[in-house]
Amino acid sequence: MDRRDAEAAFDHPSLGSSSIPALFAGTAARHPSAAAQSYKGGIYDRSLVEADAIQAAPDGEYANLSYSDLEAVVQRLAAGFGDLGLRADDRLAIVSHTRMEWTQVDLAALSAGGVVTAAYPSASDDRLESLLTDSGPTGIVVENAALLKRVLAVDPAVDPAFIAVMDSLPDGSGMAAAARDRDDIYPLGTVYQRGAAAFDSDSWTEWLDARRPDDLASIIYTSGTTGEPKGVRLTHDNFCANAEGMLRRLGSRSDRPAAVPSLDHTSRQLSVLPLAHVFERLVGSYLPIAAGATIAYAESPETLGEDFRLVSPTCSTAVPRLYERLVESFEREASGSPVSERLFKWAVDVAERFHRAESPGRRLRVAHGIADRLVYSSIRSALGGEIELFISGGDSLSAELCATFHGMGLPIVEGYGLTETAPVVSVNPPEDPRVGTIGPPLSNVETRLDTTVGLDDGKLQSADSATELGELLVRGPNVTDGYWNRPESTEAAFVSSSGDDGDREWFRTGDLVGQGPDGYLTFRGRRKQLLVLSTGHNVVPGPIEESISESPLVEQCLLVGDGRPAVGALVVPEFEAVQQWADRKGIEPPNQRDRLVDDERLLDRIAAAVEQATEGVEPYERIERVALVAEPFSIDNGQLTPTLKKKRRAIAEQYADRIDQLYE
Repeated sequence: MDRRDAEAAFDHPSLGSSSIPALFAGTAARHPSAAAQSYKGGIYDRSLVEADAIQAAPDGEYANLSYSDLEAVVQRLAAGFGDLGLRADDRLAIVSHTRMEWTQVDLAALSAGGVVTAAYPSASDDRLESLLTDSGPTGIVVENAALLKRVLAVDPAVDPAFIAVMDSLPDGSGMAAAARDRDDIYPLGTVYQRGAAAFDSDSWTEWLDARRPDDLASIIYTSGTTGEPKGVRLTHDNFCANAEGMLRRLGSRSDRPAAVPSLDHTSRQLSVLPLAHVFERLVGSYLPIAAGATIAYAESPETLGEDFRLVSPTCSTAVPRLYERLVESFEREASGSPVSERLFKWAVDVAERFHRAESPGRRLRVAHGIADRLVYSSIRSALGGEIELFISGGDSLSAELCATFHGMGLPIVEGYGLTETAPVVSVNPPEDPRVGTIGPPLSNVETRLDTTVGLDDGKLQSADSATELGELLVRGPNVTDGYWNRPESTEAAFVSSSGDDGDREWFRTGDLVGQGPDGYLTFRGRRKQLLVLSTGHNVVPGPIEESISESPLVEQCLLVGDGRPAVGALVVPEFEAVQQWADRKGIEPPNQRDRLVDDERLLDRIAAAVEQATEGVEPYERIERVALVAEPFSIDNGQLTPTLKKKRRAIAEQYADRIDQLYE
């Protein structure tokens, strides 16, 4: 049985759920005593603990909440939100980091008929105000006193009926007094208690029955990497269909050998990414709930090493930058001596070569076995020792990095999606992952390539003549019907299609993609991110930036050159590696970063690294100009999204003078 037939034949009780609350209720009924959520103690002053809704976890340790107990929390929060005035189709906004209460509030609001929207805690004040103004929430749930203060400072036109706070408000914070002076601010624990008084099982059943597949479930705002954020309307059916497609692809199927990793009720998934992002919302929340898995919530990106060891997850989602950080952290640990540093670099090289080899020779097999005993086993142990699968999304993953993880016994299945597709369009199947691809489309997703949109005289160039290239068009039950309050944007996002399949519309992804005869897709870049040189050539920056960022001396890179005669690069050096290079060369570089990036010796060395990393590109893609910048692109300075994508326009504006100097 081939993969397509196996996915079509796959059966699971979660398939065909009419709504997210119904999907959750079904899992809770099948696995009442199984762990649904795992949460860390000592990091939050949870108001739900004060309300006796959940038990406090020991400091620095994880405790579990069963599906039955989670359902009780969700039911009472739903009743509490209803008691505070949340009605069907009303919006509820969540402003919080990823934590167990985020999911509880999400499920509760959806159960009450609400429409959930969310803002990143790292959002600027202007962005936060814009989102709240656009969505017009009836209720807002914030994480803590600091975020409550920010929400209270937005335009008075944002006038919710209630605001709930996940953490208890400490005396002396200023917000405790503000909450006492108002009658519309409540600890989340109080919402739970009001709901407990108002809840009855008949109403709960009526709520579940009232949710329809085409009901609006969420408004999720795009990241704004190529323009102003837009609120994407996603229904219960959009989410349920995408969870179904992912479960068919990643679920435990009888056609696959037992050694192939899968997602089922025995899985433990570590939630790391922001739940405000659609990738984590679906793949890190709704999908494991559909499978009956346990979701453990990481404390923060800074404590990932500790959290992996405490949770011992079998699965986790991540974006490419997090995989890079993991490798960097292991490399730093190995840099204690020249011998261990050389051993680590050798092992990384062996891992990549071993995975890429169709039939590894005896020498490579022996080397891989030695590297596994000396290096890879320690890395797997540092990640809890039970990782079976990483799911990568949110941005393009370096093929070299992906192959290295596979070779170390840490398989990554890379996928592709957008907010507008709820989000997954394609993902590599665990039984046949292909490095450098984003996998074949999910079984319930249709794709087509618009080959009239391309590069260089209307055609995209490919090293493989059998690969078709063009802009990816998508349709299926996971695709949005449009944008909130943006009719013009909605109209522009779809293209009509007539023929044997009727007049159904295709969503324009704006992404340039290749598709081989085997159906696997290869991501090439965003159309809006193309650099159109004054020579008429078009350059896709993403793959070239990935190659440059593989250099140990480079932390980040952004290509420039739109409207210019040649391609240039802004490079953020990896300053620790730069210092090591300088020590080896006997160079005394300036000790201040803003002076160091003007050092001609360093510029020449990094320019050489850039040239080496781009040896295989087309002549017009060669980097002829390099400028170094001292400050890394980050969320805090507005140059990265919360999922660590580069905001190209913001970076280009920040360094406009530096870019101009490149072309003088």
